[in-house]
Order: sequence, then C-alpha cells, then structure tokens
Amino acid sequence: MLFLFKVSNMSIEQIIKLSLEEDIFTGDISTEFLKLDMKQSKAEFIAKADGIIAGLHVAELTFKTVDTNIVFTPHVNDGMFVTKGTLLASIEGCSASLLKAERVALNFLQRLSGIASLTHLYVKELAGTEAKLLDTRKTTPLLRQLQKYAVRVGGGYNHRFGLYDMVMLKENHIRAAGSITEAVSRVKASNTSYKIEVEVTNHEELIEAVNCKVDRVMLDNMSLEEIRKAVIEFGEAVELEASGNVTLETIREIALTGVHYISSGTLTHSYKSLDISMLFKN
Repeated sequence: MLFLFKVSNMSIEQIIKLSLEEDIFTGDISTEFLKLDMKQSKAEFIAKADGIIAGLHVAELTFKTVDTNIVFTPHVNDGMFVTKGTLLASIEGCSASLLKAERVALNFLQRLSGIASLTHLYVKELAGTEAKLLDTRKTTPLLRQLQKYAVRVGGGYNHRFGLYDMVMLKENHIRAAGSITEAVSRVKASNTSYKIEVEVTNHEELIEAVNCKVDRVMLDNMSLEEIRKAVIEFGEAVELEASGNVTLETIREIALTGVHYISSGTLTHSYKSLDISMLFKN
C-alpha cells in the first residue's frame, strides 16, 4: 500500500497535514465568512485533459484529514488513462470542509497525475525494446516517495530512493577519492550487500569501471555510437544505464542501442500537472 511508505522520516499523513497547515494556517477566512458549517454539498473531480491518473488515495486522505465524515468515491483507478471530461471522483460532506481541502487535494492529484502521464509517454517510446525507464533523485523535497510512486503508475521503474539504498559513485565522488578504482576499492572494503553503480563519461572510464567488477555503469551524456559500442563490448558483463539528453525525441534511439536502463530526471522535475478541477453540484 502507498501509505506504508515513508517520506524521509515523515509519513504521507504528516506531509498532508503540513500541506493543509501551510494553506489554512490561521483559518480559511473566505469559507468562514460564508458560515457553511451546517451545509452539506456534493462535488466532483473532473479531468480537463487526457492523461494517466495517479494519487486518488492521496486526495482522499487529504479530505478525510480535514473531516473524517467526508465520503470520497473514486470512479477510476490509479494507472487508468482518462480523457477530457471524465468523472474521476465524487465527494460529499460539509461544504466548509470540502472547500478547505480542495486545493491541497488537487495539488497532489494534479502533480502526481502529471508525472504518471509524462512517464507513460516515455514508456510508450520503449515498446519493442528491452530497455527500462528509470527515474532519479531529482524530485521535490519531501515528496520523493509520492513522485516515485507516480512514475511506477506511469509504467516506469524506480532508481534508488536515496543515498541509503544503493552505492552510486558519481563524478564528484570519484574526484574526491582520486580515481574510479580507488573509489570502488574503498567502497568494497566496507560494503557487503549494496549494489554499486559508477558514472562514467568516456570509454576509458568505462573500461576501468568494468574491470572493478561493479554491478552497473551509468553512461553519462554519451553519444549513441558510444552507447552502442559499450553494449557490444560489455553488455553481457555489467548492467548499462544511459543518462543525459533523454527526451521524447531521443529515448527510442537510445533504447535501440540495447542498453539495459535509461534514466531521466525530466519525469519528476519537468512534468506538466494534469488539469483537473473540482466542481460543486449544489
């Protein structure tokens, strides 16, 4: 379940509470002046654009955090492709409570659906290839678990979740240690279980990384010709991940080189939120 995940040391519930506190703070004065606490309303979430839905459970929890009596009825599931005009969910409860939760719930749902929708477009370009699309750590602070969840909903795969679950030696690690060989040697002296990935930028560094017997090598900003050569020479010996200059226009060509993984930060830092609105019915 999504809510078993932790965001840093904070639960999803805590993130939602903080988001609501940021928005409501000392009070929703627009709603309070209308004196709607005794009025009951029905509302609907409507898709205003085509896309993949992700985050309905987060939206529901947002409403129930404001008012446990709110009834949230989804009409689609996360992962479904919807078209403009689709009824996504019905919400019923105290009018004031619905208004207080509306924007925060939509913020989560729109952004997660935007990530899932963009990921879906990238994954479609990989059809017929063996390459898997990975996300990165280029996420909104404190929202990583949610955003990586949205990537999975869109058909992508998660790279490491943080600095704690996989060893990844990037350019600055290697410079600090002195060389790829020295960096890997130091890690192996202490590491007994974590996978090791090394970032390389040219053929010479690739050979050095492979000779260190690491688990995966990231080919950073390499040309298609360089990636193909890497796959031919070392594709059977080590996992190869292409990264850098990955766009909807280039990803298929990259995948056709035979590389195992393609990673892109675009999925979680350059997506467009899916247009969704909440409309009161009474």
